[in-house]
Amino acid sequence: MPNIVVIGAGVSGLTCAYLLSKQKDNVVTVIAKHMPGDYDIEYASPIAGANVLPMSTEKNSSWERRSWKELRRLATEVPEAGIHLQPSRVYRRQQDLAKLKNGDGLDSLFLEDPWFKSLFDDFRELSKEELPEGIASGCQFTSLCINVMLYLPWLVGQCRKNGVVLRRGRVGHISEAASMSHTGGKADVIVNTTGLMASRLGGVMDQNVIPVRGQVVVVRNEAPYMVTKSGTDDPEDEISYVMTRAAGGGTVLGGTYSKGQWESQPDPNQAMRIMRRVVEMMPEITNGQGVKGFDIIRHVVGLRPHRNGGVRIEKEKIGDTWVVHNYGHAGWGYQGSYGCAEDVVALVGEVLNRPRL
Repeated sequence: MPNIVVIGAGVSGLTCAYLLSKQKDNVVTVIAKHMPGDYDIEYASPIAGANVLPMSTEKNSSWERRSWKELRRLATEVPEAGIHLQPSRVYRRQQDLAKLKNGDGLDSLFLEDPWFKSLFDDFRELSKEELPEGIASGCQFTSLCINVMLYLPWLVGQCRKNGVVLRRGRVGHISEAASMSHTGGKADVIVNTTGLMASRLGGVMDQNVIPVRGQVVVVRNEAPYMVTKSGTDDPEDEISYVMTRAAGGGTVLGGTYSKGQWESQPDPNQAMRIMRRVVEMMPEITNGQGVKGFDIIRHVVGLRPHRNGGVRIEKEKIGDTWVVHNYGHAGWGYQGSYGCAEDVVALVGEVLNRPRL
């Protein structure tokens, strides 16, 4: 029976462990310094929004396309997973149109003719009457938002139901994981889902992995729809979005996208700008009372695990043990989680000389 050790218990690690555990002959152990229920600046998954807003190019959209199908199924059929469907709006600012046409650094999310219009059944362009001041165009579709405080424990439960054993542990060098299976035997394959810590993990030390600091404000006010826009009039590393998590998980107001920053403490000036931008974009969220109408739960900072050159999903032999890497997802870890995990399962199968399905 193949012995597999997964390093990391964020959404990528747990999803990989879950899909691997569906193959009944696999014996799966998850080793992690941080587990669901923990809060630490190294551990991004509990801080995430999280929702589905396609960020990839059409060429690289397979991970998001495949993940959307499963996440949508969970939203409609598995209420205990903590996911709900929600209308989503994407606004394109007048002053960003030139950047959009030139492909100048903006996500594919803001394209005027996006590839994902075929992904969402009710995708439509907004009428001029529906657009706020300063917005040139926009679109709307039904997407979903995840209450990560419910979803991560749900993933743990699915793993445990399939026999996965989760253990606390620190891994200094990736080769150490080979001897950390709960069985006491040597691992046949290690799955590396260490996120930002792939930059510091011995045997990997990927210097292309950098933090992208994200600051948000979580409030009790509920938003009638999710919304994001293509830019702000504030510093270039600041962005604007709103999403209400399922099942009372609060509404997340964002945000920042500061590459290379490790600062873990919230900046009160950024927080004020975040809230101001939200009420300008969606005044109804505080019933016209402006920033003072927010009922704040907490201020939060997380570090997205960005990788220059894109996500790394590949197999590599380190020492005498095969490793399958899955890290570097930046801000789309949840919305690409199932597609990426499916590729991990396929690569593990190659290592174990299993035929592809």
